[in-house]
Amino acid sequence: MNKTRLRPIIIVIVIGIVLGGLILTAEKPSSVTTDAASMDTDGKVDEHGTSDMKGHGASNQPGIGPRGGKLFIDGDFSVEMTIFEKGVPPQFRIYLYEKGKLLPPTAATVAITLSRLGASAQLFKFTPEADYLLGDQIVEEPHSFDIAIAAGRNGKLMRWSYHQVEGRVEIPDAMLKSMGIEVLTAGPATIKPKLKLPGEVIFNEHNIVRVVPRVPGVVTAVHGQYGQQVKKDEVLAVVESPMLADLRSQYFVAKKRIALAKTTYEREKQLWEEKISAKQEFLLAQELWNEAEIALKLASVKLRALGVQPESNHLKNNYTHYEIRAPISGIIIARAIAVGEALKEDREIYTIADVSTVWTAVTVYPKDLNVIRLGQKVAVKATAYDVESEGTVTYISTLIGGQTRTATARVELDNKEGKWRPGMFLNAELVAEEIEVPVAVSVDAIQTMRDWSVVFGRYDPYFEVRPLELGRSDGEMIEVLKGLAPGEKYAGGNSFALKAELGKAGASHDH
Repeated sequence: MNKTRLRPIIIVIVIGIVLGGLILTAEKPSSVTTDAASMDTDGKVDEHGTSDMKGHGASNQPGIGPRGGKLFIDGDFSVEMTIFEKGVPPQFRIYLYEKGKLLPPTAATVAITLSRLGASAQLFKFTPEADYLLGDQIVEEPHSFDIAIAAGRNGKLMRWSYHQVEGRVEIPDAMLKSMGIEVLTAGPATIKPKLKLPGEVIFNEHNIVRVVPRVPGVVTAVHGQYGQQVKKDEVLAVVESPMLADLRSQYFVAKKRIALAKTTYEREKQLWEEKISAKQEFLLAQELWNEAEIALKLASVKLRALGVQPESNHLKNNYTHYEIRAPISGIIIARAIAVGEALKEDREIYTIADVSTVWTAVTVYPKDLNVIRLGQKVAVKATAYDVESEGTVTYISTLIGGQTRTATARVELDNKEGKWRPGMFLNAELVAEEIEVPVAVSVDAIQTMRDWSVVFGRYDPYFEVRPLELGRSDGEMIEVLKGLAPGEKYAGGNSFALKAELGKAGASHDH
């Protein structure tokens, strides 16, 4: 790897009574080399080997101590630095030696300054613990940093510096576009967690019509079949009905009667005006004409109530012929009629459903009832193939099913294109709530390394792994609880290319 940029660290450390003050300056590393020391499985130190993460390196290569850590020597005195992480978060443990013999942890005062890309320096103080000095902070992953060590013993001040790299890859700005890597900025966002619920497409019950003959008779023809798409007023079946013949006869009798009554009225009126007949004869003729008009209107209304036009040319020749027509456009979803059978006027022979709109019956679990509400927008997607739409919640059942222990929410969908078919299974997604969070990143930026969820922070000209503690997500953005600060740059789109680059380097931190 090329030389890292110079990151001077000037920190004054007060080290107890012995040290009055100390300026620690991290040296600029001249190169990055592979280091093999870390924690091992026996709880002392483990090895930093090679896989998906880059190994540790040092500018001034320290030795290896008795416990497998980094050994820094000044004359007869030496300090061994380890990072212990078996069963606990990573922590610095410092062992002190004089001429190779272990000293008690109170024999010297030690402080470490740690500096990372894109972060402020950390000062680690140490307290005696068993036979070592224990750091007062967690050594966060990745273990990629510059450190400066200061130790005070018997009035003497000693200093060392060390540099190691892990999970870092160098990508110049000029290469970003060609690799398809998009650099984004972490910051505040509105997280809209979605609730996904199962459901099924059902008929709109408001658009279902049950067809009855309205007159008794014998079926002579059946045209409408189960599953057939029909239009309004299309003939479904034909019956021969004596009742229709009677009503039709009454209409024509009333029509002839009114013609006679009108003629009689006009004659009696003329005779009365000429004082040839009595007024009583004129009034009687007028009353008979009015009664004939009423009888004709009544006969006409009875026919029209059955859907029959009184002046139909067809019925002038066949008084018993009655056509049963579709009251709406839709699909025949039930049929109970056969040629030759005798029907009563209230028998249900067809059921027709208008599917220009459909309902979805969405299953709502009791724990989610406080999330769903009337008028709420819902995104609906079929499970069998790629069909999706949007609707609103029009109804929520007030009772929990005794067997299913769930409630039902109804979502109405426009279906003029006929893409939704009753019986289809679907998933309904709705926004549970809107949450403002201080830091969020794109879900597409998240990669998995070891047991971490990470993003690649951008620190020109480097990308470096940043393990994250994640919170709520809506499938597009995800809340960052820890690991990335507002304003930090990170790799968004195509971030897996960086993971691949680390894999090519063939270095890792194995635990």
